[in-house]
Amino acid sequence: MATTSSGLKPAQKAERQRISQQQQGLSHGGNSLTRSLNNGQQSLRSKDTKPPTSSSSSSRRSVTPTYRSYSRDFDDGNDPGRVRVAVRLRPRNAEDLLLDADFADCVELQPELKRLKLRKNNWSSESYKFDEVFTETASQKRVYEVVAKPVVESVLSGYNGTVMAYGQTGTGKTFTLGRLGKDDQSERGIMVRALEDIVANISIASDTMEVSYLQLYMESIQDLLAPEKTNIPINEDSKTGEVSLPGALAVRIRDLDHFLELLQIGEANRHAANTKLNTESSRSHAILMVSVRRSAPEKVEDDISSRDKKTRSNLPVVRKSKLLIVDLAGSERLGKSGSEGLLLEEAKFINLSLTSLGKCINALAENSPHIPTRDSKLTRLLRDSFGGSARTSLIITIGPSSRHHVETSSTIMFGQRAMKIVNVVKLKEEFDYESLCRKLEIQVDHLTADLDRQQKLRERDKYDLEKQLLECQDSLYETRKNLVSRSEFLEKENTRLELEMKDILAELNCQKDQNSLMQDRIADLEISLKQSKLHQLENSRYQKVLADTTQMYEKKIAELIKQLEVEHARSESAEEQLDAMKKRSGDHQKLIQQHEMENSKYQRALAETTQIYEMKLMELTKQLEDEHTRFEAVQQQLDLANKLLADYQNSMQGQEEISELRLKLQEMHQLHESTVNELQSLISEFKDRTQEKETISEELYAVQEKLSAEEKRRKTIEQELLKLKKSAPEGDKDFEDKKSYMKENVRGTSAFGTSVNLNKSGPLRETQSIQRATIAKICEEVGLQKIIQLLTSEDSDVQIHAVKVIANLAAEDVNQEKIVEEGGLDALLTMLRSSQNATILRVASGAIANLAMNEMNQGLIMSRGGAQLLAKTASKTDDPQTLRMVAGALANLCGNEKLHTRLKEDRGIKALLGMVRSGNSDVVAQVARGMANFAKCESRAIVQVHRKGRSLLMEDGALEWLIANCSIASASTRRHVELALCHLAQNEDNAKDFTSSGALQELQRISMESSREDIRNLAKKMLKSNTMFQGEMQMRLKP
Repeated sequence: MATTSSGLKPAQKAERQRISQQQQGLSHGGNSLTRSLNNGQQSLRSKDTKPPTSSSSSSRRSVTPTYRSYSRDFDDGNDPGRVRVAVRLRPRNAEDLLLDADFADCVELQPELKRLKLRKNNWSSESYKFDEVFTETASQKRVYEVVAKPVVESVLSGYNGTVMAYGQTGTGKTFTLGRLGKDDQSERGIMVRALEDIVANISIASDTMEVSYLQLYMESIQDLLAPEKTNIPINEDSKTGEVSLPGALAVRIRDLDHFLELLQIGEANRHAANTKLNTESSRSHAILMVSVRRSAPEKVEDDISSRDKKTRSNLPVVRKSKLLIVDLAGSERLGKSGSEGLLLEEAKFINLSLTSLGKCINALAENSPHIPTRDSKLTRLLRDSFGGSARTSLIITIGPSSRHHVETSSTIMFGQRAMKIVNVVKLKEEFDYESLCRKLEIQVDHLTADLDRQQKLRERDKYDLEKQLLECQDSLYETRKNLVSRSEFLEKENTRLELEMKDILAELNCQKDQNSLMQDRIADLEISLKQSKLHQLENSRYQKVLADTTQMYEKKIAELIKQLEVEHARSESAEEQLDAMKKRSGDHQKLIQQHEMENSKYQRALAETTQIYEMKLMELTKQLEDEHTRFEAVQQQLDLANKLLADYQNSMQGQEEISELRLKLQEMHQLHESTVNELQSLISEFKDRTQEKETISEELYAVQEKLSAEEKRRKTIEQELLKLKKSAPEGDKDFEDKKSYMKENVRGTSAFGTSVNLNKSGPLRETQSIQRATIAKICEEVGLQKIIQLLTSEDSDVQIHAVKVIANLAAEDVNQEKIVEEGGLDALLTMLRSSQNATILRVASGAIANLAMNEMNQGLIMSRGGAQLLAKTASKTDDPQTLRMVAGALANLCGNEKLHTRLKEDRGIKALLGMVRSGNSDVVAQVARGMANFAKCESRAIVQVHRKGRSLLMEDGALEWLIANCSIASASTRRHVELALCHLAQNEDNAKDFTSSGALQELQRISMESSREDIRNLAKKMLKSNTMFQGEMQMRLKP
């Protein structure tokens, strides 16, 4: 961008003088061109440079877009016929850097505002607005997409189009349009890129494309592809005004390489010379004409009578369009270019044709009644591009140097006037009578052959019918005889049967009366039987729950009994200690008898007291329940023993032995007191346990009542579900985004596992909300941990009820984390591993499917062997409901790309495909959903370069199953299968499997026949993006 520096301020006068000298030194040829291009400059500058925001009857201007988004910003949908003009600034070259080192650029770009400021001097500038402004760093691709691509798309749709470059010599017109980009494809110009888009979008079989490459050299049209053809005449159709060049060579293009060869030939034959302004200055105007002929995608409606519409409605229609890419020779001033001799003559013709073009542009911009298009062959060739029916884009190229301020200003004003021109874009369509004639001839041949074949068949059928008629007449005569005899016999039999019928009717009337009485009795008995069954079921449930609680309390009582046994063992040890004391007292008695015969009275008394104490101790061991009585007896014994010991202390010799015996008796007394205290504590603890048992029994009774109420609600919901299944149509469920399995399979389950349709009526939703509230209340009162503990109960009915409650709780995202933290996931996996009950396996699989909706839970399930357990469960059951739950769980795990390898190693994919053996539509739907989840995540990982290589699904035969089920009856299942195939096709490493197995044909069918537009578009995208698919389809199209 050019900026004004502080160092330029003292040199303002010198700069003015330099500019004025340059303007005075211009040659006569350049002044004439400048005058023609600057005719309306004063009137244009007196107004705002913005194009008007609305069109009127007196002006053909259109709204200039103020937003920016590549080709859509450049292609204003409000006025598609207006000429679009973009400006491109050439970077400064070595000459500019050398000569303009002390001066600023004369051009300042504002691409975000689509504006350009042209500086007259350091203190004055003018602003202009264009459809697009390209800086010197703009890429060739962006220039093409903004300027030329909308025109190319219009040409492919059947409209004429023109892309033209205008500007001073050496500003990059040929680089923008005709650059081949041999060394660097990013430098390819508009010609190569436009032909590349056209070749990619037409059909080789039905569409044609022809190219002519011409140059206008010194007012003579020459063919660059056939240099011998010179001075080619221009023909104009008097009716349509269409311009044609019958003498030009039109080459049919096979592919892009063929076009590049032709373009190289044309560039080699084009006139170019070395001037002071440009080392490779083009000395002619180059025109690339591309004619496209395509079959129309839909029927044509003509403004003719209804009778003609009926006859022509089936006629094939073709669209003919023409694309002109014009590389104008650069305008030049003779004083600057230094042209002499032949170069001078060439420059005169160039300036003359550009002057004529400028006059036409001025006349069209000012709505002049006369347009001087016949002043030059260039304007005659571009008659349709400006003011005609073509869609035109103009790119003007300028340089940054202030030395060429006048040329730059003239080029900008040319673009400003061109923006006012509005063309009337027309679609050109014709009936393809030649192809219609060929089709009709083939149909006539087929119809003639069919007519001959049918005539022969009719003759053969006539002979067979005559033969059969004779046989039928003979058989008819015989059957008549048989029928006469048979009718006589039947009449007799009929009379007999009528009499028997009367008797039977009388008996039936009697039996009918008896049956009515019996039916009334049976109805009463059935009602009483149902009531008794209900009572029996309730009693059985209560008995089971009571049995569980009694078992629990029996365990606690057994523990208490063990504690009592321990206390009994302690009492026995006390007895053993008493026995030892007895032995010691006996020894002491013997010693006393030997040494103290005189104390026999005291010894006898002591023996008596010892015997009494032994008897009391035996009673203590036998009667533990009456501790108070024993305690009194021991007190009495101790009192007697104290008296005896007090009497015995009078003797001097046995005093020490008696004191030791007294100490031991005191220890025994203390031990007895501690035993009594422990027994009393055990009795109080037993009372507390009894009270706790009563409270738990009451809670259990309340839970039983709630469960019975839930059972009644479940029955009502089952009846409503049957009604809904009969009345509701099949729902159209969507896969695309990994839906909650809870909504598809498990959330529709009541507290006892009853499946409920998603399209529920109002009362059914209220019932389910009541059930959820009841389950939540039970969970709050009983506790989630206790419910999870019930999963390990030995009673299967208790396990079933507990796992159903867990499954319903897992259907809510809020409860999933709590269930996993309390060990619910481990308990569910343990049930899958050990249980053989079909109901437990089904509901546990559904609960795991709900938990598998969370990504963190998916990792936990896989790390704990969940995929292996699900695969084993699928292999050992044939119940469709269980298989549906298992398939849903595996389908959810398929939605995590990080687990794909582990899932395959654990045989999860093989088990998922194996479950289709059941033939159940719901199971097949879940399998298809899993395949779609797996393929979608895998394709996303390949696009993000997280993984490479062939799909893991190919090794387990998933592709063959998907191909076989592409036309399945269920719409949702078919959609999942189609999505899986489209995502598998996105992996280029799967292309060989697609071509060898026939999946490519199914992908083509999906792109045309799928019921979903997004799936059709995805399939088409896959077919276009894969080169192997394109090659295979082209090989099949060849005869």
